Amino acid sequence: MKRSEINTYIKEAKALFDSISFKLPPFGFWSAEDWNTKGHEADEIRINQLGWDLTDYGEDDYENMGLLLFTIRNGNYHRRDTYPKGYAEKIMIIKENQICPMHFHWKKREDIINRGGGNLVLELYKADDNEALSDLTFTVSVDGVTRECKPGDKVILTPGESICLEPYVYHRFYGESGKGTVIVGEVSDVNDDDNDNRFITPLKRFPKIIEDESPVHLLCNEYPAAE
Repeated sequence: MKRSEINTYIKEAKALFDSISFKLPPFGFWSAEDWNTKGHEADEIRINQLGWDLTDYGEDDYENMGLLLFTIRNGNYHRRDTYPKGYAEKIMIIKENQICPMHFHWKKREDIINRGGGNLVLELYKADDNEALSDLTFTVSVDGVTRECKPGDKVILTPGESICLEPYVYHRFYGESGKGTVIVGEVSDVNDDDNDNRFITPLKRFPKIIEDESPVHLLCNEYPAAE
């Protein structure tokens, strides 16, 4: 993926966030030059990977399989003494028919929220004892209302609606065709992408970037170490 493409997607995301009056914290606007002036006072952002994030899952086909995220807050299971938060929050952008692939989390319980734009489609399965797709029915909570799901059922969230996904519930999601790009919120237990994502097909986390121009903002895995 080219850096110029990432810059464009971030600029589009900022405009979409503004369209629903969703305000990012100050570090969401720091440049690479700003980061070079930040010392250990910004370690919570560095270590817990707050900020801009983008993935194409190593498939180099972002328009069809990808996700843009901004992590606003997060704890850290491995450094609880320093970062004791037991929760995380993200805001995300997913386009029509742009897929976030099928996965579940061993630890993380999460609320997925349609913050605005189009409709969000989620396809759901329960994991079986071997972490494959189960053929059993299961329940989810959609805005406090229990819903029974069959394997592969689709739940469509319109703006303002949300779903609570428990650990071991496989899910993939995408913007519904013809409804526009979706602004997606996530409120969850601590987010630990390195150890708590179980994709049905193993995938890479971060894209390989071709540096054809300077970054508008660094991604969360690119921050320089504090001096």
